[in-house]
Amino acid sequence: MRSTDPGRVGRPHVVIIGAGFGGINAARRLRDADVSVTVIDRGTSHLFQPLLYQCATGALSEGSISTPIRHLLRRQRNAEVYCAEATGIDPVARTVTVTRMDSSVAEVGYDYLVVAAGMRTSYHGNEHLMDHAIGMKTLDDALAIRRKIFAAFEVAETLSDPEARKPWLTFAVAGGGPTGVELAGQIRELATLALEREFRSIDPAEARVLLFHGADRVLPSFSETLSARARETLDAIGVETHLGVHVTDVTAEAVQTTDKATGTVTTYPARTTLWTTGVEAVPFAGTLATALGVDQARGGTIPVGDDLSVDGHPEIFVVGDMSSHRGLPGVAEVAMQGGRHAGAVIAGLVAGGADRPGFRYRDLGSAAYIARRHALLEAGRVRLSGRMGWLAWGAIHIAFLAGVRNRAGTVLVWATSLMTDTRRERAITYGDPQTARKSF
Repeated sequence: MRSTDPGRVGRPHVVIIGAGFGGINAARRLRDADVSVTVIDRGTSHLFQPLLYQCATGALSEGSISTPIRHLLRRQRNAEVYCAEATGIDPVARTVTVTRMDSSVAEVGYDYLVVAAGMRTSYHGNEHLMDHAIGMKTLDDALAIRRKIFAAFEVAETLSDPEARKPWLTFAVAGGGPTGVELAGQIRELATLALEREFRSIDPAEARVLLFHGADRVLPSFSETLSARARETLDAIGVETHLGVHVTDVTAEAVQTTDKATGTVTTYPARTTLWTTGVEAVPFAGTLATALGVDQARGGTIPVGDDLSVDGHPEIFVVGDMSSHRGLPGVAEVAMQGGRHAGAVIAGLVAGGADRPGFRYRDLGSAAYIARRHALLEAGRVRLSGRMGWLAWGAIHIAFLAGVRNRAGTVLVWATSLMTDTRRERAITYGDPQTARKSF
């Protein structure tokens, strides 16, 4: 195994695991610090997850919501990118073990380590559900969902029996948080607007979208008033919302729910089920916890101190969704601010300082897209819904998108879609050439 130790022979070496919101912001904060920075990520692009559902439903391309990591850091001369997956850590030797794309293994030494590896979809111990219920955390998930949704309409078009069509035109979404609500709303918009007049045998508007949620209202992280308005909008566009139920089984042909209060089991014929009910830490979190001798918190997250470092390991910081700190939510802004804070602490220590200031999160609010011209924004006492919420939602997402090209392109695509009711990002793939060569 090759050892890469640029910081051991000169400037301190800061290794950042993960190029999401937390990792990228940590790297950028170290731009002017006297350090060498290595960003390790298993992929080549930084993903803007808040708009992943729009990629999944054909509104935006994958290129519109992702930016090459190397491009983002191209002007930062003290930073390099290492495309590999972190698979092990030795806190005594201060090395991280990584596995590259060709399955070869190497070790990367560090003086400071920032772990921002993020989360993955959680099936709450029911891993078998993964076979027929696609999550929503990666570009692979989005492209698989896109394939599933558009294929369902295409199959329905070829069936002459109206009863046989119904399961293909039924889309079930498990989870009534922002991602679930946004997905459900987008599928209905797709069916009633973008696909209108494109089919001859079916009416896409007949598609049923079932939204299942265990709580007594959708979007429970928002105020009751905004949650109620979201429900009204979902009802108006035709999303069928079922509250107080858990999805307990999913097959290729149906989804099963269990009522929390009565235990009643209901089965809905549905060929497409999407899963947005929770997240858990990636496997590296368990590896890290074992190596550091700490107990993982809820969802497999890593407890951190006020400065976001791990107790007993002041050189290791955990930021973003993977960290557990004062109950902060796993949202993009927490990761961004946490990454910047960890970078600032390291920069101060390298410059000779001794202070390790505590992390103070500034809540900039939450936003969720419900349907065209309907979105929610909640920031302190400010609560917007309808058209005003929609405009504010759009402005915030454009501002946080990485890269001028992606911002300009997304504005243009959204404007075109509003004027024409079309969605051009509807190409589907089969995952790899070998699968594509096989017959159905």
